Amino acid sequence: MDDLKQKTARFLAAHGMAPESVDLDRELRTFVREMEEGLSGHASLKMITTYVSPDGEIPVGRPVIVIDAGGTNFRVALVIFDEKRAPVVEDLKVHPMPGTQGELDCDDFYRTMASYVLPLADRSDRIGFCFSFPVEMQPDKDGVLIQFNKEVLVRGAVGKLVGANLRKALADLGAKGEKSVVILNDTVATLLGGKAAFPDRRFDGTIGYILGTGTNSAYAEDNARIVKSPTLRGRPGTTLVNMESGGYTGYPQSPIDKELDATLSDPGVHTFEKMISGAYQGGLLLRTVAAASKDGLFSPRAARAFAALSSLSSREIDLFCFYPFDARNVLAGCIGGGDSAEEKSDRQVLYHLVDAQFERAARLVAVNLAAAIVHTGRGTDPCLPVCISAEGTTFYKSKLFRGKLDHYVKTFFNDRLGIYCDFVQADKSTLIGTAIAGLIG
Repeated sequence: MDDLKQKTARFLAAHGMAPESVDLDRELRTFVREMEEGLSGHASLKMITTYVSPDGEIPVGRPVIVIDAGGTNFRVALVIFDEKRAPVVEDLKVHPMPGTQGELDCDDFYRTMASYVLPLADRSDRIGFCFSFPVEMQPDKDGVLIQFNKEVLVRGAVGKLVGANLRKALADLGAKGEKSVVILNDTVATLLGGKAAFPDRRFDGTIGYILGTGTNSAYAEDNARIVKSPTLRGRPGTTLVNMESGGYTGYPQSPIDKELDATLSDPGVHTFEKMISGAYQGGLLLRTVAAASKDGLFSPRAARAFAALSSLSSREIDLFCFYPFDARNVLAGCIGGGDSAEEKSDRQVLYHLVDAQFERAARLVAVNLAAAIVHTGRGTDPCLPVCISAEGTTFYKSKLFRGKLDHYVKTFFNDRLGIYCDFVQADKSTLIGTAIAGLIG
């Protein structure tokens, strides 16, 4: 190991940021235990029961209205599965998410959504509603809103049923007939969309996984193990569980993680997500670089330039990884594009810090995914792997992340645990998965 890499590794270890501090075997046991406790109702992993089963057959030729409500856009479409069970998406429209253009009261919020759905209302009595905000799911597959986030501003909606309010708003606008509404989130929709996208392949179960701005996981759980649900625990079959894995607290924060967390609007909340997902990578690296500057790892000139940065995005980190000599990107600009001894040292130290941040993230993601597979006891046959339907910009577009995760799939999943998985990316997975939930839910 060269001197700069050794120096950087000592710094990371001293500040609790070394990737090697993530003991894969120990953290796997802790994560699995937290899953089991969450199914009983007492853990940082909320393990939200969706009451949606993945086991039903997709009906052919039956239309379903699909809604995808996120932090920016509100998408609505009609989906029909043809005789080969391939999805056909019709009349897809994209609107601004209600509540992002100014605060609304509860009635106006649902009335606005209903007005977007109304042109399709007479074409189906079923609605699949991907609602990407925290809800407490009900056995009838409606959900009670816990809170809004993502800068959506609505008064008076917390504590109320999402599906029931949408149905009422549709009826008030003149929609005919009773609508069945199934509420789910984007991770569960991703799971269902990935499961349906490869009907000719055999898998030993499916996991939905998102790693973008935030992170989350979902999987199918045996009803008998969902102890906290009197409705399900005595029934045969499986139910999809939204793990809310971004809220996991089983892995301790380093002092640098805590420093970042204290500056955010929700300190102490979703600490696992803040260690790995795209929304926090820039802030975490800035604080790591500041600590490294204080410890003398960077030249005074580079340290001053880094200190002048008020923010940093995951995209800007990637630009440095792709173009470390291009001073037009923020991080390379702090160092300079030349080949002086000082610039070479600063550039390499920065690279090692970035690399370690993604290495730690890959190890934590590996623990998360391995836990879902180990807990279910699936994926032990290499010819029958678990399907991981994955979405998210960090998962697919980060220069460093995916190769590192693939390394742990080989060395940790396959070689040490004897479990196997295959990552898939399905076209329009959220829309298609939401349509499936609306039809079979």
